[in-house]
Amino acid sequence: MKNQRHLSPRIDAGLLFLRLSGSLLLLYVHGLPKLLHFNAELTHIEDPFGLGPWMSLLPALLAEVVCPLFIIVGVGTRLACLPIIGVLLVAMLAVHPDWSIAEGQFGWLLLIIFTTLALTGPGRWRPGHTQTKGYRYGAG
Repeated sequence: MKNQRHLSPRIDAGLLFLRLSGSLLLLYVHGLPKLLHFNAELTHIEDPFGLGPWMSLLPALLAEVVCPLFIIVGVGTRLACLPIIGVLLVAMLAVHPDWSIAEGQFGWLLLIIFTTLALTGPGRWRPGHTQTKGYRYGAG
């Protein structure tokens, strides 16, 4: 138990960094451009399942705008990671299956970040988290 208390601030700092850096990158590189240029995105978004541009763009906006905001704050982090993971898997496996690892490295790295957060949770450094006596990995 002594080792966990010594390591827990470092783990919490790492999870905070992972939450902020991954979410801000996703939001800035993919989410905000889709939101700010919504009509233009409708004309050229990929539609891998034939659902139409609206039904392809809305899940992307949820995953790339709304979910990163929840993750940044540390609220519902594990749940918020699931749409991101789903959209990234569709993008990497259905929309761009011909990409090499080098071409798709940003998507794969985002997939690693958000899968890690889905497994670990947000850590203790988030608003509204009360300090507890012990440390439970992945709590939250």
